[in-house]
Amino acid sequence: MAAVRPLLRRDQLANALAQDLAGESLIDYSAGMFLAAPRGTGKSTFLNNDLIPECVRCGWRPVYVDLWSDRNAAPAQLISGAIGTALASFEGALARTAKKAGIEKINLLRTLSWDFTRPQLPAGTTLAQALSVLHQVSGQMVVLIIDEAQHALNSEDGLNAMFALKAARDHLNRGDCPDGLRLVFTGSSRDKLANLVLKSKQPFFGATITPFPLLGREYVEFITGLWNRRLADSNQFKVEDLAYAFELVGRRPEMLNKLLAEVSVGLGEAGNLGDLLRTGALNHQAGVWSDYESAWNELSPLQQAVLEVMAERTLGRHPFSPFTEQTLIDIRRKLEQAQAEVNANTPNVQKALDALRDKELVWKANRGEYALEDASMAEWLARDKAVAGRR
Repeated sequence: MAAVRPLLRRDQLANALAQDLAGESLIDYSAGMFLAAPRGTGKSTFLNNDLIPECVRCGWRPVYVDLWSDRNAAPAQLISGAIGTALASFEGALARTAKKAGIEKINLLRTLSWDFTRPQLPAGTTLAQALSVLHQVSGQMVVLIIDEAQHALNSEDGLNAMFALKAARDHLNRGDCPDGLRLVFTGSSRDKLANLVLKSKQPFFGATITPFPLLGREYVEFITGLWNRRLADSNQFKVEDLAYAFELVGRRPEMLNKLLAEVSVGLGEAGNLGDLLRTGALNHQAGVWSDYESAWNELSPLQQAVLEVMAERTLGRHPFSPFTEQTLIDIRRKLEQAQAEVNANTPNVQKALDALRDKELVWKANRGEYALEDASMAEWLARDKAVAGRR
């Protein structure tokens, strides 16, 4: 019998988001729901184990696709594959639809006779057409959940897929009948997701980005109880020690469990689990910060100035537009403060951004928007500058 990994169910959050999708909250999510939180904080686990079952309970048809699952595959291919797999479960219904010889149905997908053993839509089928057929044959509202959606911005194909989903949304939510589609996008970077909604030329302009609620005290208490059942009564973890460690590892469940395993294995009646856990968490944080510092020290003064201005924009939740007059002024000010050569013009800033991308410190969308690859670096930089200012 296969082991079942214990999971903390977040039924209340799933129910609240389902109500939002149903239009029962003050915010209109018919344009799309965008949830942002760092990688490793439990988004995907929540989507698969809480939100998707809640969608099923609501009588909806959830379709899940992770754009991180195959980074070499085109986003449109991954999305089409997920929809094709969902359609394959209705093979009998689709066959009966085709037999009715309804021209509308045949035109909709051009052909309904594809190979159901492969999760692939017929050639020439648009995402809007496929989602429309899935809505029709299921008789349910389709909830398409796209995890790590920011990867769609890395290519023209991905961006086109986002515009295709917008077209599908507009087609299936026309207002003359019940809505047929909801779109849920999650991303590990708020700044990256913002590129889908902040600019008028982007497919989901005007939609709201919602911070995904991170795991908190309830999870810490759940994990404490889970681990303590494996340990001797005289050698137990304390909730406060786990809460401290959980904060230092960025509220990442997998990292916390890794620390717990390292601390507890082979210690028997050591009796100092709390101290060991706190030390391990501090060492983890110090290691992350040391990596940031090493990367920072390898940068040129101009690259540092560009990264620092970008970090300030990130913490202030403002978009980073590298070539505006104000941004160039801010970069020059950083160079002056560092007593470095003030060489911040458009060509040099572009070279600095290219170098930062090569070092995997900065991310660039297909249409030229930039963001920090790891938003937590902004927090380290702000802390480092604050410490330096107190010296």
